[in-house]
Amino acid sequence: MAIRVVRLGTPREPGEGLRIGTVRRPPRGVPKAEFASRDFYDVWLPEAAPSEALVKEAQAAADDRAWAAFRKKYRAEMAQPERARLLDLLVAFSQKADLSVGCYCEDESTCHRSVLRDLLAERGADIR
Repeated sequence: MAIRVVRLGTPREPGEGLRIGTVRRPPRGVPKAEFASRDFYDVWLPEAAPSEALVKEAQAAADDRAWAAFRKKYRAEMAQPERARLLDLLVAFSQKADLSVGCYCEDESTCHRSVLRDLLAERGADIR
C-alpha cells in the first residue's frame, strides 16, 4: 500500500489506486462525468491544495527565493488543524490501500505537489 504523487491528466500507472485531485479548480472544458475516464481524478479534494492567493503566488514565483517563500506559506496552511487532519487521513488510507494525489503542473519541482509529497512522507506515508 502506498501513495503516488502524479500529474493529473496523465495515463494511470498500474496499482495507482484511487486518484485524488489536490487542486483548487476542476479541469477546464472537461465534463464532470469524464474527470476519471480522462485520467484527471476520481475524487476532488481542493482542501489539500494551496489557497487561491497562494496558487497565484506560486505561479508568479520567478526564482528560488520566491519558491522557498511559497513552500513555507503552503506548509503553514497545511499545518492548520483541519488540513493536518486531512494529511493524517491520507496517510492512514495509504496504509490500507493504494492511492494517488496530484496536480496539473508539468514540473513537480515547481508545483505544490512536491511539498505535499514531503508533508505526507514526514507523517509516515510510503511514497512511491
